[in-house]
Amino acid sequence: MKGMIFTEFLDMVEEKFGYETVDYIIKQAEDPEDGAYTSVSTYDHKQLVQLIVALHKKSGISLRDLQLVYGRYLFGRLAINYPRLLEGVTDPFDLLLNIELMIHTEVRKLYPEANPPKFIGEKMDENSLNLIYHSHRSMGDVAEGLMLGCGDYFGVKFEIEQEVIDKDGHVVEFRITKVRSE
Repeated sequence: MKGMIFTEFLDMVEEKFGYETVDYIIKQAEDPEDGAYTSVSTYDHKQLVQLIVALHKKSGISLRDLQLVYGRYLFGRLAINYPRLLEGVTDPFDLLLNIELMIHTEVRKLYPEANPPKFIGEKMDENSLNLIYHSHRSMGDVAEGLMLGCGDYFGVKFEIEQEVIDKDGHVVEFRITKVRSE
């Protein structure tokens, strides 16, 4: 997993919980990098999981909620750091249905060794789509947070139903519905 995923996580923790919490979770997770991640290096995703678990123990916030918050935060940061990837996109469904083409193709150009999750989508109608996530990392809740962050970015509220397809969470189906504003 690319280091920028780790650096953004630690930045989010510092922003929302303070530097003392960052220091605490790094120690609790027995982080081999001691929090000194570089955005372009590659690290074991299991270490991110350990940092999230340590934050859960410190904060009392559920693992799922922490991952959702992180995913939402991460989408916002990606939008700021890579605005050209979103140029010309006006509908969040267009982005979600084309993650492989619009985002992951660019990721692989920048980082040939990267192994991002795979997404297969199908638009059901104007207000709903199904998106299937495939990843050995089993981080469906972070993926859902990214989807929510995508909706936030475009000013569209989503309701998302998540169904884990296999027992390990390597395959997850998301049913995403745009919520009509009244």
